[in-house]
Amino acid sequence: MSRSLRRGALAATAVVFSIASLAACGAGQDAQTLQVKPDNAAVTKGDIKIQNALVVTQEKNKKGPAAVAATLFNAGTKDQTVDAITLPGGKATVTVKPAGGASKLVVPAGGSVVLGGKGNASAIISSGSESVLDGDAQKVVFQLSSTGDVALEAFVVPATGMYAGVGATEAPAAGGSPSGSPSGSPSGTPSGSPGATPSGSASGSPVGSPSGSPSPSAGH
Repeated sequence: MSRSLRRGALAATAVVFSIASLAACGAGQDAQTLQVKPDNAAVTKGDIKIQNALVVTQEKNKKGPAAVAATLFNAGTKDQTVDAITLPGGKATVTVKPAGGASKLVVPAGGSVVLGGKGNASAIISSGSESVLDGDAQKVVFQLSSTGDVALEAFVVPATGMYAGVGATEAPAAGGSPSGSPSGSPSGTPSGSPGATPSGSASGSPVGSPSGSPSPSAGH
C-alpha cells in the first residue's frame, strides 16, 4: 500500500508540474504576442482612425518623389477634411491632391478615404523626399478639420512588390501639365497677330492719300 501511495503522489506531482509549465508558457506567449506591433502604422484619435500608414519611396536606383499612403476612417456624424499632412523633423513638403479634381480631401461621416493607388487621393512629398530613407520610421502628422493633429510613426518602404501601386506614380504627369501650357500658348499668339496688323495699315494709307490730293489744286 505504501508503495502504491508513493507512486500516486509522484504521478500527481508530475501532472501539477506539467500544468504549471504549460500555463507559464501560455502566459509568456501571450505577453510576447501583445508586444508584437503590426507592420503598418495605425492610430485612433476621436472619431478618426488611420490605418496602413506608410511612406512609399521610389524603386531602387530610381529618382523621384515619395508619397504618403494610408486609409482614414471617420466614425463620427460630421464630415471632416484633411487640411494638411506634414513630416516633422525635416524639410519635406507634402502636397495633398483629392481624387476626381475635388478642392478638398474629405473624410465622409461614417465612411473612409484612401491615400495612394490608382484613382485614389494622393499625398506626394513634393520636396525634401531625399531625407526620407527606406527602413526608417517617419513621423507623419495628419491635420483634420475637427479632430486636429493625428500623429503616428509610419514605416518607409520602396515602391516594390505589394507597395508598387501606391507610390508617387502620378507625379511626372502633374509636373508636365503646368510647364507645357503656359510656354506654348502665349508665345504663339502675341507674336503673330499684333505684329502683322500695325505694320500693314500704317504704311499704306497715310503715305498715298496726302501725296495724291494736293497736287491737282496746285495746278489750277
